[in-house]
Formats: sequence, C-alpha cells, structure tokens
Amino acid sequence: MKTPLRHLITALGLFSFFALSAQAAESAKPESIRIAVPDLSAGSKHSAGGVVDVLRDQQLLEKEFAQDGIRIDWHFFKGAGPVVNEALANGQADFAYLGDLAAIVGKANGLDTRVLSAGVRGVKSYLGVVPGSGIKTLHDLKGKRVAVFRGTANQLSFASALASQGLSERDLKVINLDFNAANAALAAKQIDATWGLSNLLSLRERGLVELPVNSRDLEGAGSTQAVLLGTGEFIRKYPELVQRVVNAQQQATDWLRDEHNRDAFVDLVANNANWPRSILSDDLAKEDLAHYFDPRLDADFVAQLQQGVDLAARERLIRRGFQVADWIEPRFLDAALQQEHAVQAAR
Repeated sequence: MKTPLRHLITALGLFSFFALSAQAAESAKPESIRIAVPDLSAGSKHSAGGVVDVLRDQQLLEKEFAQDGIRIDWHFFKGAGPVVNEALANGQADFAYLGDLAAIVGKANGLDTRVLSAGVRGVKSYLGVVPGSGIKTLHDLKGKRVAVFRGTANQLSFASALASQGLSERDLKVINLDFNAANAALAAKQIDATWGLSNLLSLRERGLVELPVNSRDLEGAGSTQAVLLGTGEFIRKYPELVQRVVNAQQQATDWLRDEHNRDAFVDLVANNANWPRSILSDDLAKEDLAHYFDPRLDADFVAQLQQGVDLAARERLIRRGFQVADWIEPRFLDAALQQEHAVQAAR
C-alpha cells in the first residue's frame, strides 16, 4: 500500500471516529427535561405556587437550556402527589416538586429519588368546620366526619396536628376527598370538617365555613413542607444538567425571597391558580418570605423531614421508616449557593 493511500485511510478513520464521538456526545443529552408537579389551580391555567410558578413565568429553565436544544416539559397532575409518584415510578419524569408525605411515601416504596432542595417550609394548614357546629378545637373532632386528602402532604400534616394534641385518625371518621371535593362537601354540610390549605379562606369569606384552628396556633404542628426531587438515574447520567437546573431554580428562589416582590408573587399565583388575591395575601401576611422559601437542606429542615418520616411510619402511612440523611443530595444546591456568593463578592 502506498504511503499517501495509507495516510488517507488513516485520516478517514480518524474523521469517522471523531464524527461518531461527536454524535455520541450529542445523543448523550436528553431531548427534554421532564418535571412533574401537582396542579393546585382552580381554573384553566396550571399553578403549583411558589418556585414553580416563578420558574415558568420567567422561563428560567427554558432560557437556560435553549442553547442545548433541550426542551422543558412541565407535567401538571390534578391527582397531586400519588399521581406524581406514579409518573416517577414509570420513568415519565426526571424531577418533581412534591409535598413532604408524597415524597416520603415514594421513597419508602422504593422510588430512586434524591432531595435536591427545600421548596417551601412551614406552609399553614387550616381546620375548616361547618358554621355553628360548635367545633372549636381538634379534640372536638372526636367521632366526627373529617375529609382529608390521603397520600398527600395534607394527610401527614393532619396526623402531625392531631398528634400534637394526643389524637390520631382513629379517633375520627376520616373520609378521603381531594381539596375541591372536600370544600364542596363541607359547604353542603355533608361532612363536619376538613383539614386543608388557604383555599378554605374563600369559603370563610362566603360564610360557608369557620376556621377555628390553624397550624400556627399549634406552634407549627400540622404545617407542610415541599421539596425538589431528582431521580437517581437522571442525576447519575447528567450531573451537569442537574446543576444547571438547581442554578436556575436559585434565581427564582432569590426573587421569591425578596420582600419587594411579595405583591407581584401574590398577583402571579392568583392569576395562574384563579384564586382570589385577598386569600393568598392573607395567608402569607405573617410569613417571612426569606425563611418561607429558604431552599437550604439545613438541620432544621432535615429534622422536620425526619419527623415526617417517623410519624408516617408510626401512623402506618408507610411500612417502614428511613434516614433522611441518606436521602438528601445537597451538593448541587451547595454549589449553586457558593457560585452565587462568589458573584456577589466580586461585585
């Protein structure tokens, strides 16, 4: 074989090698990043409140990954936590924003997830009762028909509230209804009470419900937390993309924690969720937004999650407990915060 021909063949081989390598690198990126979220909206638009609504409104993830040709697919589920867990189990989502119980149940049932950051902490829950029922405390619920959204953070928060008063679901007649169905049943006086979120404030404004107790009255017992989960598979395959997701989320979190944006945030969620603005404003009135939306997986937040795991196991909401310290994956958030601090220091 003549030398020039041999060089040509070698060059063609190298070209093919680099072409295949480039193709492999290109195919190593996913076509989309799929995010599953419970849909809390009462209207035609989607809403999950908090960081999700800000991320979507400001298109932070879409802008971050536009140059890579990676699509952001938001999947909203009216079935809340249990349906989001199904999506994770079926490989239909890479990330999820979930309340504490649904995330705990998924992990306890074998879902390969990691907690990447806190989403929100200390969300108030309310006891809604039929007007004139005479129910003033949780002890007054004994033997009463109470609606709870099972399998969601709502169920765990109610268990926590009851436990703080030496009670459990076994003392009541618990009925499994989602928030909208529970509110309708309460307004129709088909149940005696329900444990729910700020949407109960709209029923109070119309005189359809009394709210004698909330989690703040119980010194935080009965409040709920939310987390950002990533699947173990996605984290192992695309750690750099996970870092960029968390970095983008941090931009939304910073915006949320700025008191100057309180009114804009209330307007955003009211518009997306089709909830009266006054309800959201009243619900957040006494909240320190810097604490409320603190994303850190700090000792207090981890302890709160561990209490949730232990309570869920004790109330037989999960078969067995586990250690939250083995579940959290703080390295991405830590890197995002370090990067943020470095940028601020350089200014």
